[in-house]
Amino acid sequence: MNAEIISVGDELQRGEITNTNSAYLAKKLNSLGITITSQVTVGDDPDAIVNCIQEVRNQSGLVFICGGLGPTADDFTLPAVARGLGAVLATDDQTWHHLLSIFSQRQIPVQPGNKRQAQYIGELIPNSRGLALGSWIEKGNQRFVILPGPPSEFRSMVDQEVVPRIIREYGIQKMIKTRALHFLGRPESTLMSELKPIMDTFPDVTITSYVKPTNIELRLTTVADDEAEIKLKFDQVTKMILKKEDQYYLGMGEDFNLANRVVELLKRQKLKVTGAESLTGGLFQSTICSVPGASEIFDGGFVTYAAAAKVGLLGIPDSVIKQHGVVSSATAKAMAEHSRRKLGADIGIGFTGVAGPDSLEGQPAGTVWIGMAYKDQEPVAKQLRLAGYLGRQEIRLLSVQYGLQMILQRIGK
Repeated sequence: MNAEIISVGDELQRGEITNTNSAYLAKKLNSLGITITSQVTVGDDPDAIVNCIQEVRNQSGLVFICGGLGPTADDFTLPAVARGLGAVLATDDQTWHHLLSIFSQRQIPVQPGNKRQAQYIGELIPNSRGLALGSWIEKGNQRFVILPGPPSEFRSMVDQEVVPRIIREYGIQKMIKTRALHFLGRPESTLMSELKPIMDTFPDVTITSYVKPTNIELRLTTVADDEAEIKLKFDQVTKMILKKEDQYYLGMGEDFNLANRVVELLKRQKLKVTGAESLTGGLFQSTICSVPGASEIFDGGFVTYAAAAKVGLLGIPDSVIKQHGVVSSATAKAMAEHSRRKLGADIGIGFTGVAGPDSLEGQPAGTVWIGMAYKDQEPVAKQLRLAGYLGRQEIRLLSVQYGLQMILQRIGK
């Protein structure tokens, strides 16, 4: 079966925002064995939307129209699609009264355009994460699916409503399944080269790699109609991969987040963490605090950008910095240990280095030292030699990820 995706929005056409919805939907459809024949982006222009609808009539079995279902004056998608398909707009009274109650509770005046969020054509698709309804309409052998643009609403509706309905209506049994594994600290080319024997052993499982800002993702893909068979196969391949690459392994899952994993483990083991940051400028602490429940494992920390702050706030002996320099193993370990002691934490992490673009103490951009102090054990340090061309922000982001990885490796996966 084939499908087409039409994304609506001036902001998409101008490149002001990234179209993550289209990529997410394409991945989901591919997992069902559905081929995407085209992806089109159209602005908030009713005539252009109608033309797109007419161009895809009697082509692919599934057509998705995404975005432009809000209450503002430029949200033309639903009436335009209705015109293109010769369909009638309907209003769901239950949704409309729900919207009115929300506006009343928040003491927000109702605008005429708000009623559009309770409208649909064909059959409505409920929206558990937002206000605008989706639509499912049949025209001959085609199915047209209309979904709102906010990613959280869009993904929820795709997962909870659209995919199950497609499986039911089309009797899909054999599906493409994937598993995502995440690694850090291994060059992509080296990683894939070392996994070639596993690929030869399991020719029906495809292993591909994707370089992401914070890790390398390995994606296992196979086709089968039995969930237990797929899990067994994936478990066998995963076991063989980790036998080779376990020291670089972070975790598994489509939405894996290293900070979430580390905070979860710290909470489970009732451990407290703190940090002293130089080149990362508080990014490590901010990343920890972005996780719900971080207050259970984090009381506070330090941003000691200048050498004087390292001495004055952390109490690091001035002689350590003078003898070894700011960008050094000794300073990183001292930052970790002194921050840990100051706040009575179980784990202290220290970040020092050169974010660039200029060098520091003769060290090029991308030189990073991360220290870790764990309870009363001797502090350790890890040196990173990141590519200077990555730029300041990427170097800072990766430094934080390596710091989280050090914690993960110390307290267990």
